[in-house]
Parts: sequence; structure tokens; C-alpha cells
Amino acid sequence: MLQSIKQLYGYKLGASDGHIGQVKDFYFDDRNWAVRYVVADTGDWLPGRQVLLSPHAFSGTQPAGKTMLVNLTRQQIEASPSTELHKPVSRQYEEEYHRHYGWPYYWEGGGLWGGMRGFPILELPQDLFPHQPVAGQPKSKDADAELRSTQAVTGYHLQATDGIAGYVYDFMMDDKSWALDQLVIKTGHRFTGKEVRIPISQVERISYEESSVFVRLSKDTIEKSPEHQLGFPGEVIAAKPVLSLL
Repeated sequence: MLQSIKQLYGYKLGASDGHIGQVKDFYFDDRNWAVRYVVADTGDWLPGRQVLLSPHAFSGTQPAGKTMLVNLTRQQIEASPSTELHKPVSRQYEEEYHRHYGWPYYWEGGGLWGGMRGFPILELPQDLFPHQPVAGQPKSKDADAELRSTQAVTGYHLQATDGIAGYVYDFMMDDKSWALDQLVIKTGHRFTGKEVRIPISQVERISYEESSVFVRLSKDTIEKSPEHQLGFPGEVIAAKPVLSLL
């Protein structure tokens, strides 16, 4: 099932031994269109520091309490490698981060989550951990994908094959794989236009210099796309956790 990214902003983050902040942003890679990290606003707990939480860290959500559950302790998070605010996340940092937690690299192998046979997965084969790479396993051709902020891309122009068709309003994320499946586009006037969904598969590229997302669709096709409608947070997938690792 799909979950609105916009609805998750501001959700509380609960570690195994206490509150650690709230959801500030999501970082996704611009080749596979999968969320790689949740960016936590830790308030006064770890001031001036950007705390990233991998999907591996989450055990579910409590939609009624607007809380995402993190299967880590506060001490584990505080001891994790630090990355500075307002700076790109380097691959060197990611390697150090994944080694800290003992998680496999998502950029090694050909799947959405690297060499893993699937995601989510609770018990990982030892031969898939970073300190024991699989012999002869090729690096993903998407290893040079860049991490992008969903907050930053929201508001980008949507460039159709025949002109600007609107702007990016939201992202719809698969609650199991953490893949971004659809873009929500606001068409027409910023205040009176309607919201429609288009599949990520139709995205050709993102231009950060032009603040635009280019798609292989005409303005007319986008305008006639399925309308986007959401109720209260959690309603989209009310029968099960929003972000399940089970």
C-alpha cells in the first residue's frame, strides 16, 4: 500500500528507550527512487547535528499517535557517525554509517536494496554484511545515484513534453519497500488547481539547476491522470503499519 510522504512530516520518532525527535525530511536516491534515510529533527537533544535513520531501523508506526517506531536505543543513535547540516551525504559517510550498525550496503548488487533477496528482512545472511562482501558480486550501476531531499524537490516545476504542467506537491511511498511509486502533482493554479498522481516510471530526469522534474507525458495526459485524494494520516493503509518491517 502507498503512504503520503507529506503526511509523515512531523511524526514523532520513538526509540526503544525514549523519544528522539520528529520526522523532518526524507532522502531518496534519484536513480532507484527509494527512500534511503529519514532525517530526524532532534530538537535540543543533539543540537546542530543531522541525524539520519535508515529504513532498517524502523519497526512500524502508530498512526493514531503519529509516531514512527525506531528499533534503536538513544545511545546507539548518539554514537552513530555525525554528518553536518546543510551538506550533501557522502558515500564515505554512508559506508561508515552502515558499518556502525552492521547493515548491508544498499548500493552493492542489482536490487532495490542491494544484495538482499528482499526488503524488508529481519535476519540478514552474514555474507551480505558490509565487512564480508559477496565474492564477485558486481557493484550496482546506480552506485553514483545522488541523495535528494523530498522537502527540496517539493515545489519543483513538472516539465511535460509540451511545457510546464504543474509542480510537485507530494510523493507516494510503498510502505514495505520504501520505494517512491508516484508523484503527486498540483496542476493549474497553485491555490485552485487539482492534485493528480503520475507514476515515477514516467520521470525522465530531475534538473536541480532548473528546479524541474521532466516527465515523458503531455500536459493533457497529466491533467487527465487519476485524482489524488487522502483522508486523515494513516487512512491510506489503515489495516496495517505504515512502514512495516514484518
